Amino acid sequence: MKVTIAVLDKNGESAVKRVLDVLNSFDVGQPSHFGLISPKKSLFEKNVEIIKKQGLKSSTVAGYVTSKPKSVIDYEHLQLDDAALLFEGRVYSPIPKNAVTEQVAKEPLHCEATMQTLMEQADGDYSFLMLKDGWVAAGRDPIGVQPLYYGENKDIAAFATNRKALWKLGIENPMSFPPGNLAFVNREGFKFKPVKTLTYKEPKPIIMGDAAKTLQVLLEQSIQRRVHGLKEVAVAFSGGLDSSLVAFLASKCNVKVNLLHVSLENQAETEEAIKAAEALNLPLQVDLFKDSDVEKTLPKVVELIEEADPIKASIGVPFYWAAEKAAEAGFKVMLAGQGADELFGGYQRYVNECCKDGSEKVRKTMFHDVVNIHESNLERDLKITGFQDVELRLPFSSFAVAEFALSLPIECKIEQKPDTLRKLVLRKMAQNAGIPASIADKPKKAVQYSTGINDAVKRIAKNQQKSVNEYINELFQLTKNAAYHR
Repeated sequence: MKVTIAVLDKNGESAVKRVLDVLNSFDVGQPSHFGLISPKKSLFEKNVEIIKKQGLKSSTVAGYVTSKPKSVIDYEHLQLDDAALLFEGRVYSPIPKNAVTEQVAKEPLHCEATMQTLMEQADGDYSFLMLKDGWVAAGRDPIGVQPLYYGENKDIAAFATNRKALWKLGIENPMSFPPGNLAFVNREGFKFKPVKTLTYKEPKPIIMGDAAKTLQVLLEQSIQRRVHGLKEVAVAFSGGLDSSLVAFLASKCNVKVNLLHVSLENQAETEEAIKAAEALNLPLQVDLFKDSDVEKTLPKVVELIEEADPIKASIGVPFYWAAEKAAEAGFKVMLAGQGADELFGGYQRYVNECCKDGSEKVRKTMFHDVVNIHESNLERDLKITGFQDVELRLPFSSFAVAEFALSLPIECKIEQKPDTLRKLVLRKMAQNAGIPASIADKPKKAVQYSTGINDAVKRIAKNQQKSVNEYINELFQLTKNAAYHR
């Protein structure tokens, strides 16, 4: 686990102690490693007290704490004469590893332009912070896979990789950083500049066969980039279309694929996952849990997702288990099929809206869901897996795949009838790629229902004589109060 923050003191006072106190309040596991970065100087120590004794003063400062010298999420640091850069995450293509800091170092006077060019050209999941005296810039990947938040009060403006860090700084209502934007903050406040973002456009005319062929090329390319250099990888596996496609295509990329399936005991989906793994001829690890495991896991999940949202909490529990089992098995990277439902019409509510209001209305709804997927899904999942020091990579959440999917006519995704199978172009692509029909034609079922977690949460709340909303909100208030008082 790693926590990163950057603070600008609006009054010109030193923000060093404030940053170090916040970082020191996080339990990231042992041993801890701290970094403190200012425009003029940076310090890296195993103990925060050692950093404090060195007397660094700066009104503009970033810092991080991690359980490892190099977190599973790679980061790069560059110190210039009067500026510093902290880059966190992963760039898959076309820029090779370490090129981010190398490019900035070559042209330090144009470092903001270099970072903008990176955002325009790169396929990656990342965030970065750039510090100068009295000024901080930040950026985030165009889909918002890498978590990043921001906020301010009368004394400070700040960025952080989670909300708790901002709560601890006295910022009550942190906001999710808009994907694909550059932000600049000084004493006057924040300014945002869109660099690479998804835009709503009229659908391009294309037949199903051509759409499936193009999609296959884009998805294969996205997966190839995300497994490049790995000998083996875990896949969070439900046995459904999305995770099966990711696993199947990854297995064609000269990497050993290991399927991980988690669920409550006695769920029909577990048998389906076993059958799907056999059809794909890929090794499967199955881990089954009880209601007592859900009750034990929920408080941690709510703490990690930092929201009182019962649906997000229910989805987060199996993700927590999958990441935990991946970490126990020694996997550093886990793939998942997140994003496919929003991109290709996987939810029944899209069909209902299409039948009621027509294709144009549902296209706008799906676009809205995709551009907000960082808040609805991705931040939750990345914070959960990051806690386990497992790097989550999401092939469907590449900009190229998302941009193409949003350009498709609705007829490539769903039919205007209540019993449509949904995700039609993805199913056609799966058939073309060689996925067995038993998987390609399988109807979707939401993970919180297929794993039995949703019903388990209801039972646990009922045993405590509370509604589900009351139960989850109580867990959330406990973690929020702890953030303010620790």
